Amino acid sequence: MGLWLFKAEPDDYTYDELEREGEAEWDGVRNHQAARNMRAMRAGDPAFFYRSVKKPALVGLMRVVREAWPDPDDPRFVRVAVAPVRRLPREVPLAEIRADPALAHLALVRQPRLSVMPVDEEAFRRLLAKAGLDPAAVGV
Repeated sequence: MGLWLFKAEPDDYTYDELEREGEAEWDGVRNHQAARNMRAMRAGDPAFFYRSVKKPALVGLMRVVREAWPDPDDPRFVRVAVAPVRRLPREVPLAEIRADPALAHLALVRQPRLSVMPVDEEAFRRLLAKAGLDPAAVGV
């Protein structure tokens, strides 16, 4: 099982929209590293929804529901489908993530422009705890 983090700009897409739609194709990724990450995803993998730019923070949990397929707009890249799991009880701001030495290795901190990234299990659990969720209850 992979663990992931997807970034979205609030002017482009929000967690509220994902909740309303129930499922969404994650498209528009034009970075080869992010696309490789998406190709590695499997249906059922959990992921954080991260709001970037304005008040950057982790805001929700989602799951990959369809594995990568070629993006019809540019077949060098891919899309995946995701569905919401739940809004986080407490948003976890980027400043708090950056301030935690145990999370300094995350691509979110080291490669801030990367839009789709893996998160190791220990960090995923730590982020869930910061958000007020029991990792065992989420299945991680």
